[in-house]
Amino acid sequence: MKLIARFTAPVAALALAGLTATACAPQTSDNGAGRDDRSGTLRVWLFQEVNNKPKEQVVDAAVAAFEKSHEGAEVEVEYIPVDTRAQRIKAAFNDPDSAPDVIEYGNTDTAGYVKDGGLADVSAEFGAWDEAKDTDPTARQSVTVDGKVYGAPLFVGVRALYYRTDVLGELGLDVPTTQDELIATAKKIRKERPELYGLAVGGAYTYGAMPFIWANGGEMAVEKDGTWKAAIDGAEAQKGIAAYTSLFGDDNCPAAKCAAMGGNATATAFAAGKAAMVIGGDFSHQAIEAGSVKGKYAVVPLPGLKKGEIAPAFAGGNNIGVLRSTGHRTLAVDLMKELAGKRTQAELFDAMGFLPTYTDVRDTAAKKEPFVAPFIETLAADTKFVPASPAWGQIDASLVLPTMFQEIVSGKKDVPAAAGDAAEKMDAAFASAG
Repeated sequence: MKLIARFTAPVAALALAGLTATACAPQTSDNGAGRDDRSGTLRVWLFQEVNNKPKEQVVDAAVAAFEKSHEGAEVEVEYIPVDTRAQRIKAAFNDPDSAPDVIEYGNTDTAGYVKDGGLADVSAEFGAWDEAKDTDPTARQSVTVDGKVYGAPLFVGVRALYYRTDVLGELGLDVPTTQDELIATAKKIRKERPELYGLAVGGAYTYGAMPFIWANGGEMAVEKDGTWKAAIDGAEAQKGIAAYTSLFGDDNCPAAKCAAMGGNATATAFAAGKAAMVIGGDFSHQAIEAGSVKGKYAVVPLPGLKKGEIAPAFAGGNNIGVLRSTGHRTLAVDLMKELAGKRTQAELFDAMGFLPTYTDVRDTAAKKEPFVAPFIETLAADTKFVPASPAWGQIDASLVLPTMFQEIVSGKKDVPAAAGDAAEKMDAAFASAG
């Protein structure tokens, strides 16, 4: 295996290409059409993590196993920054000669990448793959568009409520069992311990806000006859938006500091001992364990509106896909299976805390590490996904929902006005995506 040392490429050129690709959305050409070379070099792009070394070690082992079983094949792995993935991958779709054969991609990008013609349909190979039968339905959905499969799930991520056991204990507070209790508890903590955020929230933390919207019966958008229409301005959605944005203020998380925060920033605040609670993912566990709150926190599913209810969580995660332009299709599919197979997912859980997408591997992980129990309970209760439309990538990249939250918490607009504006932007994106 060759590990490409660079973590960035000619960024300016790729960014320009990515912007052009986004604007024109052309279908990529099949430079590998008619070719299926069974030897040679396969190029792989994977996401660079904050602490990437453990991931590299797992990937190195998977690649070594692949190369051992595929004589004459060699793999080059490059780790690319997540925040520039859109430009780089769109550019690759439009320049097949320099494109990788296999990529890691976020599951919210699936529909857009399929529309752009970049991902190969691997339905037949996935269906015949013995391990695939144990993939959980939510993860399978994340690689499926119009009944066809465009990759293999790599890991699934959900969020739950991290809370400081010492802080709640010292203040004599119970663990919240409803969203109303959560908001009230956060504000009680802030009042008694003003140096802390009661619950760290972020105006740019879309996936932390969604459970409030879904718990109130709201939706991001609804589909009818193949057409998506925004529902973020619906009455139920507005109740959830109001609940979430009520957490921004001097009585919990001051808007001046918290309006710009995203999910990573809220988890970092909790890990550093600056917050008593946070909505964090299973993927946040490693970073929180490395922080000053180690041994002083616990995790429970994020509560819903009523006691005993779990708020619906966004089912995030990443997938491994094969590019349609590859000239090594058979090898690329085999490498996809190696990178997303049970053995690799088990090792990624041990190394990074990534939650496996196979039900049997996840059960084993839960027995090994009890911390995953609340996240598995959340997965079992109810999970939601973003609209399976190629427009979602544009909506996400344009910061439509963070802008809505930030306008509300800054006092520029009230909930109905901000939600209405967000709905208009979403509908425009849905219309442009076709």
